Amino acid sequence: MDTDPRPAATTTPPAIEPDGKDWTWVVEARCPECGFAASDVDAQGIGGTVRDLAPRWVAVLHRDDARRRPQPHVWSALEYGAHVRDVLRLFDERVQLMVEQDDPVFANWDQDATALAERYDLQDPAVVADELARAAAATADRFDAVAPGQWDRTGRRSNGSVFTVRTLGQYFLHDVVHHLHDVRA
Repeated sequence: MDTDPRPAATTTPPAIEPDGKDWTWVVEARCPECGFAASDVDAQGIGGTVRDLAPRWVAVLHRDDARRRPQPHVWSALEYGAHVRDVLRLFDERVQLMVEQDDPVFANWDQDATALAERYDLQDPAVVADELARAAAATADRFDAVAPGQWDRTGRRSNGSVFTVRTLGQYFLHDVVHHLHDVRA
């Protein structure tokens, strides 16, 4: 069994190059890295897909090496899992806003700043696995509750990108799938 490679709580992990890409293009084109084709996703199946993916994430977080970064400047499976947990929570909130409000503007979320501020690298993988599973269930339920006439409701990111509930779900699923690819699951 591996020794616990966690850094001391006062040690900041090596910096990760912030991802400055605008990934909204994945709604229209297949991702060349993970192969996900968001446009192939049936909106009615988003909740079920989230439920299908959650156990894979739980398994990743129970790996003996979940805390270990494969390279100093690449997130560990734990850090990716904590990020996906937070993505699930965030998109649950965003879908709720889109269903309840007319064309809401989403607050900016800096995933890299969150990872550092929340010390993803020091979190307990078992706790993150449980939190991710609960967040996946809640988010899946949220998508399942979208009524047929609500899939075309809009919302906007702070940078002006416009989504419908449908395209937001497709975009969101890419993130969950892509990061499974990142952790080789």
